[in-house]
This record gives sequence, structure tokens and C-alpha cells, in this order.
Amino acid sequence: MFFCPLYSGSSGNVLFCQYGGTRLLVDAGKSGSCIEEALKDIGVKIRSISGVLITHEHSDHIAGAGVMARKYGLPVYATPGTWRAMESKIGKIPPGLRREIGAGQDFYLGELGISSFRIPHDAEEPVGFRLWGGNVSVSTATDLGHFSDDVFAQIAGSDLVLLESNHDPDMLRANPHYNSQLKKRILGDYGHLSNEACSQALLRLIAAGTRGVILGHLSGENNTPGLAMRVSSAALRQEGIEPDRDVNLQVALRDRVGAVYSLCEKG
Repeated sequence: MFFCPLYSGSSGNVLFCQYGGTRLLVDAGKSGSCIEEALKDIGVKIRSISGVLITHEHSDHIAGAGVMARKYGLPVYATPGTWRAMESKIGKIPPGLRREIGAGQDFYLGELGISSFRIPHDAEEPVGFRLWGGNVSVSTATDLGHFSDDVFAQIAGSDLVLLESNHDPDMLRANPHYNSQLKKRILGDYGHLSNEACSQALLRLIAAGTRGVILGHLSGENNTPGLAMRVSSAALRQEGIEPDRDVNLQVALRDRVGAVYSLCEKG
């Protein structure tokens, strides 16, 4: 299985996953041309993509979804609530490319197994995804107001997790560009996961067997890659877990294509 965070952050989210001959995107939060160029950077033609999974209707996750369907003929998969909330934002989708999935539904897209699960976020019917290829899996867990037991149960044991490390609360509170309502939303139980909350979730996942974590969905104004990495690394070391030795800990970048991760089947 191959996985690449093409973009992950407050300015746009697009994730790539491949198993066998099946290639898909999770979210399309950049323009169609930007997504096409990002895929070229990792040697993938956009017309080889099998479909687009949408987590929820916020613009940093759907900006290119309409173009993906109309220009490239890609089916778009989303929950009924997400479809209701995003239809007016992404334009008309050809009927055969509009696919509804249930929150909590398991299904196959080609050779890739997909499990969707509910996430605590201020959207209509948001979900995360666990993607299965053979006996390995990758999970996407961003846009979490808190790391709930339900989310943990859905992604525990994943080989690789893209986990939200969105903001530093002190930076957010001091940000003069954000009003008090927006700050309250981000800090709330249905907003975004802070660096510290991410580090505690990370410890739970490692205890459940995860050995690869990508810190993602970083805020452009209220966080830095270095700070996110320092907070999670410190939490690991406090428990005797050494990054790079015991767990592969990386940061997905907002403004450029990330690394391609290769997961080998076990046994």
C-alpha cells in the first residue's frame, strides 16, 4: 500500500492512497489543476484515480471536488448530510458520479477496503476513513474537536495514521486575526485537535500497535511544523518511546507535496 499527504492543513487537504491497481483521493481541498500537478509530482496521472472520498463539507476539503467529477469523470463519495451541505458549493455533479455512503459503512472501491466512521466536528455528517489493503491499513483522523473513544476504537491498530495536530492554544488565543467566536469554535469539542491533545492520542495509538504517525492538518497561523513535532516527541520520550527508533513520526506540510509512505503486507 502507498499513501501520500499531497496537502494537509488549514489551507487545503488532499490525500492519496493506492493498493494494487486502485488509486483514490481522500478529500479534494485544492483546485483541480493543483491536485493534478501534485499527483504528477509523485508520478500519478489524475485519470488513473478511481474515486474521491469526502470527509465533510468545509471548503478546505471540497474546493476541487466538483472539478474532479466534471472534468476528470471521478466518482465522489460522501455521506448524505455532507452531500446536502456541499452541493451548492461544488456545483452540479453528473448523476452517475454522485455516490452516497453511510457514516459507519464498510465498502470496497476496487481493491481497497474502506471503513468510514463518525468524527466529532462541526459539520453536517462528517466522517474519517480507514483504508485497508490486504492486511495493512491507513487511517485519516483530522478535524477532531476531541479524540473520542469511538474514533480510537475505529482506528486502533492501524499501521499508519494521519492524526490532527492543528494548533497551539496559546498561539490561537493571542492571534489578533481571529475573533473570539472563531477561537471558541476551534478550541471546542467539535473544533480541532491541539498539539497537546494530539500527543495524548498518539500515545494511545502507539499502545494499540500503530508504528507510523503523520501529524497533519496544521494551522497556518496558530502552529508550526517544528512546534507540533516537539510537543508529540516530548510526550513520547516521557513514556520512554523514542521517535525514529520506536515509531516513525513525521509532519505533513500545508504548502507542498509530502512524502510517499510504503506499507508492506505482514507475514
